[in-house]
Amino acid sequence: MFLLVTLGVYAVGLVLTAVGSRLAGRCATWCCALCGLPMWVVSGTVASLSVALPQLVLAFLASGLSITSMAVGVALAGAVTDLGLVLALCLLRRSVTVDRGEFCRKCGILLAACLVLELFAGDGVLTHTGAGLLMALFVLFVLESILYQYRLAYDEDLQPIGVGPRRLPRSAAVPAMQTMAFPAMSLTNSMKNLAGMLFGAALLTVGAWALLYSATVFANLTGTIQALWAATLISFGFSLPLLAEVLHHPFGSVWKKFAVRCRVHPPAALPMQMLNSAILSLTFVLPVCSLTYRQHLPVGAQFRRYDMPACLALGLILLLPALLKKRLYRWQGALCFAIYLIYVAAVLLAPLAGA
Repeated sequence: MFLLVTLGVYAVGLVLTAVGSRLAGRCATWCCALCGLPMWVVSGTVASLSVALPQLVLAFLASGLSITSMAVGVALAGAVTDLGLVLALCLLRRSVTVDRGEFCRKCGILLAACLVLELFAGDGVLTHTGAGLLMALFVLFVLESILYQYRLAYDEDLQPIGVGPRRLPRSAAVPAMQTMAFPAMSLTNSMKNLAGMLFGAALLTVGAWALLYSATVFANLTGTIQALWAATLISFGFSLPLLAEVLHHPFGSVWKKFAVRCRVHPPAALPMQMLNSAILSLTFVLPVCSLTYRQHLPVGAQFRRYDMPACLALGLILLLPALLKKRLYRWQGALCFAIYLIYVAAVLLAPLAGA
């Protein structure tokens, strides 16, 4: 009976985090736009940051409660899931189009974050120097996102590449990456979106707590490490709404209407948003956890042996064809998905201590 109750708490947590993160992200984006900020600034900051809200809130709660294995696991496993599952299926099932310069630069930031983790967390703890360098990469990520959105708004220096035709028109990347339209400026819209942002944040916090509680209970009941549940139950649960969008199988008419209404970026921008989410998990979520924990953040053997090498391999697979061949290929998606399956199998069948 207790196990069924815990499963119910997990299901409720998934629903609340999915609804709350999208509502809070969309309304926060609207509020910034209604305050008069340029569209390209809003797109490069708030809209970009909203993709990693579930991982951020859950990891923040976990680190504040000193459940460091869950906090680190959510960040690292979330990055692996974003790249190895969602982005991989995007490459396999869609004619993806991205801007080559932006894609390569973001892959470079991802690989730099992996290198920082290897250098400053290889001995089992993330030092304050490592957390500071990750935060510096986060600042670089935000500046790069703002600069790209500015070039996108004025159609400057775009070089679209993708899975599909070898040569794409210069404007092909523009519709795929533009931020969705915002409502008209009015007091009613401002109050409604402010209330929606606060309500979404409350739902997200409650949902993240429910997921953290259920995952911790499952770990205690089964006698397994918490990192296993962060890599499977939580990370896969966070990816379910994204997978529904990639596979064109919405959860239902109610969810479909809500997801469309609260969408910040159009569906064609999903591959780039998954790359952004993975970068934010490494460069923003982990440093925030380190600050919340107020000590050197423990990084167990599970994460050093499985998650960090997986992120590094996925980043290289995504970067090299775009950098050298100026194209994306479906085999990249297949290879990334294979690495994800190997990663999940290793986590499930050969868990390591210290997580």
